[in-house]
Order: sequence, then C-alpha cells, then structure tokens
Amino acid sequence: MRLGILKTGAPPRGVDQFGSYPDMFRQLLGEGAYEYADFAVDEGELPARPEACDAYLVTGSSSGVYDGTPWIGELMGFLNAAKGRAALVGICFGHQVMAQAFGGKVIKSPKGWGVGEQTYDVLRREPWMDEVAQIRLPGSHQDQVVEKPPAAEVFAACDFTPFGALAYRDQPAISLQLHPEFEPDYAIALIENRRGKLFSDQQADQAVASYQAPDDRARVGGWIRDFLARTAG
Repeated sequence: MRLGILKTGAPPRGVDQFGSYPDMFRQLLGEGAYEYADFAVDEGELPARPEACDAYLVTGSSSGVYDGTPWIGELMGFLNAAKGRAALVGICFGHQVMAQAFGGKVIKSPKGWGVGEQTYDVLRREPWMDEVAQIRLPGSHQDQVVEKPPAAEVFAACDFTPFGALAYRDQPAISLQLHPEFEPDYAIALIENRRGKLFSDQQADQAVASYQAPDDRARVGGWIRDFLARTAG
C-alpha cells in the first residue's frame, strides 16, 4: 500500500531534533509497513492526482484552517478531489482541515489550550477498533472543530473537545484531534519550548506531569493501521 503523508507543518526550532512530523508517523505506523510518500503541502507540494496513493494522512500544523494562506485552500481542494478515491486520516490540524473541507466548522476556541495527556471517552466502536472505554493520548491544540461535517459521526470525545474524533460515512476517512505520533519526550520538550510564551508555569507543570502515566499511542496506531488495511489495502 502506498501511503502519502501530507506534511502541513514542522516542529518549532529548538525541538526539531526529534525529527519531522512524517518521521513521527512512520515510527508510529512502522517504517516498513507501507510504501511512504511525503508531500510538503505547507511548501506548496501536493500529489499530482488523488490516485497517486492508496491513502493519505494529514499531519499537525501550527497554522489554523481559517488563516487564509493559499496552501490551506489548495489542500482543502485536494481533499475534496480525493473523497472516495483514496482513504484519508487526519491528525490535529489534519482533523480540523478535513472537517472544514467537508462541511464542518473550526475556530480558535475560547476554552484555550488543551495540552498534556488527555482522555477521551469512546462513544462508539468502529470496525477497526478494539473494545475499550477510553483512550489517553498527547494533546496540543487551541483550535477546535465546533460543527462536524454532515456525513461524520463522533466516535470519541471529552467535555473539552466534544468533536474530538470523527468517522465519515460517505467515504473511507477518519480523524482525531489528539496526537498518537507524539513520543512523550517530544511532547514534553514542546511544552518546555512554549513555557512562558503560550503556557504559564502552572499550565506547563501540569502538562509535563501528565506524561508520568501510560497512554494509548500504540493502541491508536494499531487502529489507524487496521483502518487502512480495511479501506485501502
């Protein structure tokens, strides 16, 4: 299977020693699991046609879907062109841009930042999931989906993020606000990089402390692999 990783951002200076976002997803899903193809969408690079890959994964980004930069509009156009022609997975910004492209709404949330390990209740079990009541994963976002696309259903969420994970019924597509690709070391370094800038000391301390407990990164990585096997294999 050929999996295209649509890169929409990069780790900030000071934490780039952990590798790129495509690197993180290859580590999560398995270096030899797919024939990977990277596309630097935030630099103006998109696949020539949706059929260039069997599936696409849209990464996180520091950009907002409402920013109005040309590459974001071009990405949304590509996602609509790929609808039903390739399987789609969106993470964080990818989750948001898919929702916006397919008829939902994303805003900079007045609730502020969700940072540190976060717990979502599993609201419905999809065929590619195992039986579990909750998932716990790294989070780092202020933007949120506040209206889901008409054809999407929420399969996991929390009070802070009520549209936290979506499964689409009109195409093979899923998306998640949280970050299964973030290793704890990277997530902690990212928090420290933003301490005193985006986060107060109290916020940063609480977020760093949240990484002392285990999470479900491996489980959700397995969900993504099983989803791709079922829809694009």
